[in-house]
Amino acid sequence: MAKLEEREDEKKWATSWGGYIEELKKGSRIAAPMVAVTVLQYLVQVVSVIMVGHLGQLSLSSVAIATSLTNITGFSLLSGMAGGLETLCGQAYGSEQYKKLGIYTYTYSAIISLILVCPPICMLWIFMDKLLPLVGQDTLISYKARQYSLWLIPGLFASTILKPLTRFLQMQSLILPMLLTSIFILCFHVPLCWILVFKLALGDLGAAIAFSLSTWLNVILLGIYVRYSSTCEKTRSPLSKDAFLGVPQFFRLGVPSAITVWHVFSLS
Repeated sequence: MAKLEEREDEKKWATSWGGYIEELKKGSRIAAPMVAVTVLQYLVQVVSVIMVGHLGQLSLSSVAIATSLTNITGFSLLSGMAGGLETLCGQAYGSEQYKKLGIYTYTYSAIISLILVCPPICMLWIFMDKLLPLVGQDTLISYKARQYSLWLIPGLFASTILKPLTRFLQMQSLILPMLLTSIFILCFHVPLCWILVFKLALGDLGAAIAFSLSTWLNVILLGIYVRYSSTCEKTRSPLSKDAFLGVPQFFRLGVPSAITVWHVFSLS
């Protein structure tokens, strides 16, 4: 009797352990490429800073400060708010409410909400040269940081579309298209940034312009995929008033998520 119970326990353990390994494999097939996508998108900014680093200490200092501030006050904020889609999209896709999934992402509650957040962020960047000296920053560095930030504004608006699109595809486990486009964008950004910074002699402004162009190109490529791919056929939906009605609900989930992400970025 004792041996029988022991065998039953071993069988249950083997079954549960096998189930754990299988779930781990499933999660890794999604998580590992998604980590790669995130790193590749982040490297676009890193490449811009590296290019500017060859222009001298002044340019590097101003761009480093501008990159840190724009990440904290802008890009990480949008990324955090887009995290609210993980709840909305996960529920909609799991319950096969595909039309609802499309309204909350591709069209368009999240995009509308993030666009509404951009004007106050832009005002902060526009007056960066007035704010940084108040905390003891050098006037010249503050001025150049403002110039760099201004050319990141187009990239900020591109991110209002890119962040929801990323969540839209992620919730459907469509990671490969994002991985391929992220690799292509990084390969595109490196020579583009080099040409604008050095060949066209735009300096640090060229790095900011290259980042904005690369971000918009990423949006265009993913948008084309969502628009024409058969894998997104069920979840595509046209713009309707429901997209605007979904904005308050998105803010209720997006704002707490943004505060959490913003807090992490500010500590780092």
